[in-house]
Amino acid sequence: MTDTPILHIDMDAFFASVSIRHRPELRDVPVVVGAGGRGVVLSATYPARACGVRSGMPMRRALRLCPRAVVVSPDSLGVQSVSSAVMETFRSVTPLVRALSIDEAFLDVSGAARRFGSPEQIGEQLRARIADEQGITCSVGVAPITTVAKIASELAKPDGLLVVRPDEVLGFLHPLPIETLWGVGKKTAARLHRLELVTVADLAHTPVSTLQHALGPVAGAHLHRLAWGAGSHTVTPRASIQEPERTMGHQETFGRDTDDPILIRRELLRLSTRVAARMRRGGVVGRVVVITVRFSDFRTITRSRTLRETTDLAADIYAAAAELFSVLRPRARIRLVGVRVSGLVAAARAPRQLVLGARDPGWFEAERAVDQATLRFGSTVVRPAALIGSRRP
Repeated sequence: MTDTPILHIDMDAFFASVSIRHRPELRDVPVVVGAGGRGVVLSATYPARACGVRSGMPMRRALRLCPRAVVVSPDSLGVQSVSSAVMETFRSVTPLVRALSIDEAFLDVSGAARRFGSPEQIGEQLRARIADEQGITCSVGVAPITTVAKIASELAKPDGLLVVRPDEVLGFLHPLPIETLWGVGKKTAARLHRLELVTVADLAHTPVSTLQHALGPVAGAHLHRLAWGAGSHTVTPRASIQEPERTMGHQETFGRDTDDPILIRRELLRLSTRVAARMRRGGVVGRVVVITVRFSDFRTITRSRTLRETTDLAADIYAAAAELFSVLRPRARIRLVGVRVSGLVAAARAPRQLVLGARDPGWFEAERAVDQATLRFGSTVVRPAALIGSRRP
């Protein structure tokens, strides 16, 4: 087991990056996202931030600070789509993902080393996948605890990765300004500055009673612990069977753009199998099957179909995905495909509809038997015949 299993991954200038990802001419230009006139800034790229532009700032003030800035409208649908895809990418590496917001999450990758390598290697792989599949960048902090990983990702921005090992935690934290600690806002920082506390080391070496008198008993003790490297060593996923995720899916980018329908259908089958297995592990079923197709020019489309009954079977999901793709009839080469099931509910609350004339046992029993074999012998021991001998694209 690695000694730095916690990753904090944060998208760089997320709303702005999504809004301009199909406009390469704006990559190095100050860009402000929001409504013009009397509106406020929703997000800004790093060149705009260098001019002093910040989220929540009145647009008129932002344009006074940065007259060269280009104002673009927010891409709300794109933001939701990219956020869902990024979280699915995280969960393809580890089920231990805790989303803090639509553009950042903690990952515990202690169980993923055999498949993907060290936490640092996993962080680099995820950065590369997100850049390639979504056209945006992210920053990664790698550490033994959540609080330090979050600080590390902030210091790695933009588009970087920073590793803090257990014996480096205090040396990493103590020289930093107190504002760096998670939870220290402007008001708290002002109170600490009145005590002549500037760095985390100053905070760490101040008696707890002094901090509690200034900040209150709970906040004072909490910040003192943070200054000495306290934090969680584990990541608890936010979703549960009682409160299932609304959607589950996977997507894959081809090594080379392709228009081979056999290769594409094979990948849809592979993705459908992964999605179904994950749904069964999560104890959920769904009715809406969605495919995502991204072309070589980054144009992306989605198509969906609502099934008559809820399902968690790969056979049902693939049948719907393959039908959606056959109707699509793409005329351009394809860069990425994805399969997603939405409208999820807990399987325990969705009665299984028996089909007259169906085999007994049928697909329901067969796929659960595959789950048991996979759990015991590994993910490659049983798979669809069409995937035998084929490599991931």
